[in-house]
Amino acid sequence: MTRLIRLASLLTPPLALMGLIFYLSSQPDLSSGFGVWDLIGRKVIHVLIYGLLTAAWYRALSSIVPAIVISALYAVSDEIHQSFVQGRHGSPIDVAIDLVGILIAVYLIVRLRAK
Repeated sequence: MTRLIRLASLLTPPLALMGLIFYLSSQPDLSSGFGVWDLIGRKVIHVLIYGLLTAAWYRALSSIVPAIVISALYAVSDEIHQSFVQGRHGSPIDVAIDLVGILIAVYLIVRLRAK
């Protein structure tokens, strides 16, 4: 039972983040009405959430490469998903922004592991 609880405690954060991303991507309009600040804010959130997702997968799997692969593939699948949501569109630029978040997380993980 303890092993199952440990597994659940490791997998719940990245899966919950993926669920949150899916939910937000399913919304037809996330605009706050703040114009350029809305755009900048959403891009910053892309970087943060995919950085967190990568860190959560790293914590769960104790391996950086699978964490990167899972997060990057989810970024691609998220944009594909958005292309089917009315009022949304998939964007390769958003995937690139997500990859920036992934790379920042990798950099921080590698730096922290080196200490």
